[in-house]
Formats: sequence, C-alpha cells, structure tokens
Amino acid sequence: MFSDKNGESNSPLSNSRLPSLLALRCFEAAARQENFSRAADELHLTHGAISRAVRLLEDDLGVALFERRSRRVFLTDSGRTLLRAVNSGLQLMRQAVGELRASARQAHRWVLSCEPTLLMRWLIPRWPDFQARHPGFEVHLVAGGGPFSFASGIDLAIRRDDFLWPKDCHVEQIFEEKVGPVCRPDKVEPWFTTKKNHAALKVTAPRLHTRTRMGAWQEWASAAGQPASEAQGQTFEHFYFSLQAAVAGLGVAIGPWHLVCDALDSGVLVAPMGFINDGSHYCLLSPQPLQAGTPQADLLTWLRASA
Repeated sequence: MFSDKNGESNSPLSNSRLPSLLALRCFEAAARQENFSRAADELHLTHGAISRAVRLLEDDLGVALFERRSRRVFLTDSGRTLLRAVNSGLQLMRQAVGELRASARQAHRWVLSCEPTLLMRWLIPRWPDFQARHPGFEVHLVAGGGPFSFASGIDLAIRRDDFLWPKDCHVEQIFEEKVGPVCRPDKVEPWFTTKKNHAALKVTAPRLHTRTRMGAWQEWASAAGQPASEAQGQTFEHFYFSLQAAVAGLGVAIGPWHLVCDALDSGVLVAPMGFINDGSHYCLLSPQPLQAGTPQADLLTWLRASA
C-alpha cells in the first residue's frame, strides 16, 4: 500500500497545507500593484514568472484570485480575502525580522557619556582611530557631566572624580589630571614675568573662570605651591568657553593638559608655567568589571594609550 503524502482532496491535512511561500509573495505584489509587470519589476522576476506563480496558486486553492480583463487584472473577493491574510502574515514576519536585526545591532552598539569639554577637545579628535580599530561596533558619544545613572541608557561614562560615584559602578582610572595657566602666545610678556626659564603670573594678569569648576584657580595654586590669588576676572558658564576666551586673548585660564594639548601643539596656546598634577583623575565607569577581549576593555586600553 502506498501512502498519499498530499492527503485526500478534502481532508483536514490538505486544507491546512500552505501554498508555496514564493507564490504567495508573487500574489501579494501583484495584488498590491494590480499589475503583473510592476510586480515582476519589484521582485526582479519576469512577467511570465509572476503569471505562472499566480496561476499555480489559483489551481492549488481552487478559486480565481484575479479577474483578467483587457490586459488588466482585478482582485476577486477571494483574492481580497487572501491578500488581507498574506499582508498580516508578512507584517508579522517583517516585525520579527526588524526586532531581530535591532537586537543584533544593539549587541554591537553602546552609549558612551563623556564630560563635554573633554569630549569636544580631546576624545572626538582622536575617535576615528578607535573606530578604525573596531569598525563593527557602533558607539554613540553623548556629552554629560557629573552624576548619572546606567539605568538611563548609558553603558559607559568618562568622568573626573570630583563627585560621588554611583554605588553600582566599576571604576577604571584613565589618566591623572594635570593643570596649568594657559594664554595666547603674545600675552606671555604682559601677563607673566620670566627669569632664568622660570615664569610667574603677574598679579595684574586677568584670570578667566568657569562656573563648572569654580575652584580651578585655587586648586592649581594649592597643587603648585603658589599663593592663592584674589584677582577677579570674567566668568563663563562652561570650561570650553573659558579656554576659547584664552585663545581670544581675554585672559589666562586654568587649562587641564588633555583639554589644551592640541592647542599647545598648534601654537594657539602656551603654558608658561607648565602643568602639575592636581590630585584628581579621569576614569571610565561601567556597570560591571570589563571583560578582557571585549570592545569595552579595548576601549579602556585605547583611552590609556591615547592619554
């Protein structure tokens, strides 16, 4: 006895069997376009291939899906019923595929928050090098300073240790903070005294301040063993503005080395008194310890090497 793998014509097994998915895809395109030629162009097939697929589908289902009139096709009631079902199924598949692709991208994408001036003046100019080393990983750089939460969508953060870390974070030091007075080269003579390669800031030199680090001058004076100055000067909202004001010749700013090193190399700024460690550090913060061999661990290694 031979079994009929297709089942009898009216059996439940035969009724539940799905037609060819390719035929259904050809039907959907033809039904949506109501034109076999345009469906063929969309699917990169021939007009004959679309026509044969639809005819085979009609033979399989035992109903007419299109009315063919004068080289035009129109959906029948059966065709409209099938189109609604096919559209619903394709939409579910598109949604699932989209979610899977997004999940795959998310596994290779993370958000790195960095203090704004460090991000602008140091990290971004060097970032192409890291991207070239890790082309398959997408990192979204965002500016942010001070306290934060990993629950807000941040995966890693670069911060100076001048506030309390979140309790649930892992800390890796990147570099020590080194600071010193910086100004435009043509302002050294009027604002500094120099004797035997030793420079000192004149009392009359205008100081530039920033609200994001109000104690910068006092911290530098304490670290450098210099007398604290009561000299007043312009105050800016952000560190970046005070450094730009120094470039413009408006006064002397306290410049962290990593924020001004490129300006020093280009000759836009000078540091007559050099730089000194102020006791603070920049660190990479993560929700858990970094695993060796991961891009996150490679990022830490790269940050330290770039510093």
